[in-house]
Amino acid sequence: MFGPHLILEAYGCSKAKLADLTVLSQVLDSYPEQLQMTKIMPPYVFTYRGAVEDDWGVSGVVLIAESHISIHTFPDKQFVTLDIFSCRDFDIDAAIKYFCDIFEPTSYDKQVLMRGREFPRSTGRAVRIVETERRKLAVSSL
Repeated sequence: MFGPHLILEAYGCSKAKLADLTVLSQVLDSYPEQLQMTKIMPPYVFTYRGAVEDDWGVSGVVLIAESHISIHTFPDKQFVTLDIFSCRDFDIDAAIKYFCDIFEPTSYDKQVLMRGREFPRSTGRAVRIVETERRKLAVSSL
């Protein structure tokens, strides 16, 4: 496997925290260290206002050497999403706890996907995969 992808949807959070660019920026700035990951750029955080009045929010992302962490808030709906994708394992429960300690949701849903089911961790395995695929193609073209 390539690595885990945590998808968290949190409900009943503080409107004030969800609307605060500074809070979101600080969370994204410190999240990589909390998970023993490597931040490769400062967080990018901005406010978005859509065509629907209550469809606004604050979004942010921080790129990490292992992949990315992103957060999207909807203050008027007291809703926030979190995505953490990493090419290496991380403590899912610690990631959720850190998030919940800050945003204090009344409830949340989580999904964890294991991505890159056939991702070759070594050059040798990649060569074997390519050779197997080439053999399949050669046989099917006969």
